[in-house]
Amino acid sequence: MKFTLNITSRRFPTKSVFRISRTSVSAVDVVQLVLHSGNAVGRGECRPYPRYNQTVQSVIEELENVRWQIESGNVEDAITALQDKSAAQNALSSAWLDFCAKSTGRTAADILGLVTPSPRRTAFTLSWDTSENMTAAAKAAALYPWLKIKIGSGGLDRVLAVAQARPDAKLIIDANEALNAQTLPDFLTTISGLNIALIEQPLPAGHTEVLPQTKLSICADEGLHNIGDLESLWQLGYRAVNVKLDKCGGPFAARDLIFQAKKMGFLVMAGCMVGSSLAMAPMMTLESLCDIVDLDGALLLAEDMDNGLKYEGATVHPPSRVLWG
Repeated sequence: MKFTLNITSRRFPTKSVFRISRTSVSAVDVVQLVLHSGNAVGRGECRPYPRYNQTVQSVIEELENVRWQIESGNVEDAITALQDKSAAQNALSSAWLDFCAKSTGRTAADILGLVTPSPRRTAFTLSWDTSENMTAAAKAAALYPWLKIKIGSGGLDRVLAVAQARPDAKLIIDANEALNAQTLPDFLTTISGLNIALIEQPLPAGHTEVLPQTKLSICADEGLHNIGDLESLWQLGYRAVNVKLDKCGGPFAARDLIFQAKKMGFLVMAGCMVGSSLAMAPMMTLESLCDIVDLDGALLLAEDMDNGLKYEGATVHPPSRVLWG
């Protein structure tokens, strides 16, 4: 089977400036891929991420390097060839799964060996800002019973302010590697009585210090890319992982990673980069394997893809066949 491959970049402005501990953006640049053969079309999207030394141009070049394999019909070989290029691999793997679903009449979930996905409650992210602005944002997000709080170094005041403003909300604290081993024990002690679901990546990925003893679940994000990372993360004291398609290489790899993580006893969160519904859709198809869903990336955009995911308050619905899968 021969394929036609189309690779494009697209910029999505965000509703407002989106800040985390190390950067802020007012728009996100993504790479979208379309696989076409006969009457079937498969689509995928990835977001090249500077934290992992990725740019739009570098990802497009990685995909162009395997164009000959893809267009000659060896798509699975091309996916394998992109093993160490996770964003590009995700775009191609997602498009391939979408194509297989569209060309066979099966669903993506069925091809992955999973049950049909169901609507889920998603967390909603509060951008790193002043305590006053984050308090206002938390109150404005009254529809969302799960809030993710982006913080930086010294972010304790923001956590306390949001917790006071929204005592009803379950909180996910995401430091994006901004805290340090010396102050982390006191930080954990101070927040231990709050309604905390997870603390994401408090220390820089690759740290060797064992995490402090705590009843709170500490979640690896930047520190998790593939199955090979799980054992060392467990030894360091992580008990939860944030699985993102752009880090692990797409829906097939994510499925296998989640299976292994669950087998080892990790809590699993379905995560995302900021991107369109096309990027959220494959991860939503894996929702049945995940304990927590954090797929609000499309909600942070000023404008989404056509036929995007349906959000009803805090509930995100599985993708329509028109969108993906």
